[in-house]
Amino acid sequence: MKVVILAGGFGTRLSEYTESIPKPMVTIRGKPILWHIMKRYASFGHKEFILALGYKSEVVKSYFLSMRSVHSDFTLDMSNGQIEIHDKSNIDWRITLVDTGQGTMTGGRVKRLEKYIGNEPFMLTYGDGLSDVDFDNLIKFHVSKSKLLTVTAVRPIARFGELSLDGDLVTSFQEKPQVTRGWINGGFFVCQPEIFEYIESDKTILEREPLESISKKGELIAYKHEGFWQCMDTKRDKDYLEELWQKKQAPWVI
Repeated sequence: MKVVILAGGFGTRLSEYTESIPKPMVTIRGKPILWHIMKRYASFGHKEFILALGYKSEVVKSYFLSMRSVHSDFTLDMSNGQIEIHDKSNIDWRITLVDTGQGTMTGGRVKRLEKYIGNEPFMLTYGDGLSDVDFDNLIKFHVSKSKLLTVTAVRPIARFGELSLDGDLVTSFQEKPQVTRGWINGGFFVCQPEIFEYIESDKTILEREPLESISKKGELIAYKHEGFWQCMDTKRDKDYLEELWQKKQAPWVI
């Protein structure tokens, strides 16, 4: 199944990094978070990617054009300019990079990819979130429900300690627990091609009219994921992901 990744945002809350690079190219232990997301999908056999680019699209294109040489040893014959790659990465991905416009909204980006996706189901996510979601189970769930769209619902880790109170008495204290009430959009979708019919233009925000309309028609189903999920919106988020990787406790790695 093809994997569409929305990788065109500005990342204004990560301005320490995104003045020079797009948000999906901010690194975790030397590799862009976009690479980590793709590696997770590829681990489940999904190796055909379509990247919806926008802000600083040339940075993403340049990275993937040079990825094999950057992440591999190679021999350069200066007499004739020939390069022999000693590939250590074992990456066999097929990647289509599409500049969907710097000001295009999320729905518009998806719509612009229609001709590359074709009339078939596809997976969709954002270029700034990591999870240990099991994509095999996600797809099985989607197929079993026979709905137009499946969204992965998650309960994120709270940023601050959670207090349970009985009057003035603290009955429990949890430092940064998983949120116990309420689910949010975790950003890992499985879509039927009919989703394109709900997107009008470049100005369409996927999470508004399209998803609201699909939901009202009873065609939006939630796959509840109780495991790890973390977006990278701020430097604190980046540092947390870096820490998990450094401690070899990165749940998204297979």
